[in-house]
Amino acid sequence: MLLLGGLFGGGFTWAQAPAAAPPDTVRPQVAPVVGPLTKLPAEPVPPHRLPLLLGGLGAGYGGLYVALSQGWYTGRQVAPHWFNDFPEWKQLDKAGHFWGAFHESRGTVDMLRWAGVADKKAIWYGSLAGFLIQSPIEYFDSRDPAYGASATDLAANFLGSAGVLAQELAWREVRIMPKISFHLTPYAARRPNVLGSTVPERLLKDYNGQTYWLCTDVGAFLPAGSRWPRWLQPALGYGAQEVVYNDPDASRQAGLRPYRQYYLSLDVDLRRIPTRSKTLRRVFYALSIFHLPAPALELNSRRGLVAHGLYW
Repeated sequence: MLLLGGLFGGGFTWAQAPAAAPPDTVRPQVAPVVGPLTKLPAEPVPPHRLPLLLGGLGAGYGGLYVALSQGWYTGRQVAPHWFNDFPEWKQLDKAGHFWGAFHESRGTVDMLRWAGVADKKAIWYGSLAGFLIQSPIEYFDSRDPAYGASATDLAANFLGSAGVLAQELAWREVRIMPKISFHLTPYAARRPNVLGSTVPERLLKDYNGQTYWLCTDVGAFLPAGSRWPRWLQPALGYGAQEVVYNDPDASRQAGLRPYRQYYLSLDVDLRRIPTRSKTLRRVFYALSIFHLPAPALELNSRRGLVAHGLYW
């Protein structure tokens, strides 16, 4: 979805027509450098875009849940029930729900704009997408005897979508972006069935390697003419370590003491990197969901303040 959003992530730039040059002079024509968020004169939207988009979204949505029902939730099922998992995993799973719903909504808003939907409709309908895409997972969880539907997961989904809606209504753009970074940790080997045995599984399941960030486009809040580079953004991060078991007693018996980590770093907003290449703009848009490696300060209750020359 996000990669499709890159199809129209390039935007537009308005250029004023130059005054006519005297007959005895020749004024050189210089092609402007088009950035990923600049605006060019609008062109008519091909009528096939919206049906194509809706068909693709519908097919992808249905395919996702068919795959989940047949490939993931294949064990014994019970009557739907609720389960309070808020105390578990230092709430990193909630951060993941927020991050996922946010970017699903962001991508859908931009795709609807690309398809020619009126801006306010694109904002409202697109912002609902993250919540609608992720929330049916709770039904599948509710039938699993080891899990259950989570009200706090639903709340995180809602907040992710609401974060896009609020910013689009206020600024017509996203200025505060949640991102994720990941590194491999040794903790997955202790419970590979839970934290993942392969690298793709560990990316999804090993919360010890996940860090969630909020990156702010400071330049958007500064007066016009400010020299702050729009591509450089401060970032606040959150993570945890020694998160292997949900049960505190099991953690103590394994010699583990889960603890939280807080980070201060910088981020590069790839969408703000000037380029004439449409392909690069699409790639930059898709990669904008990730926090890039950068120096960082970490604060935690175990070691106090820690400096990282390059944090992944």
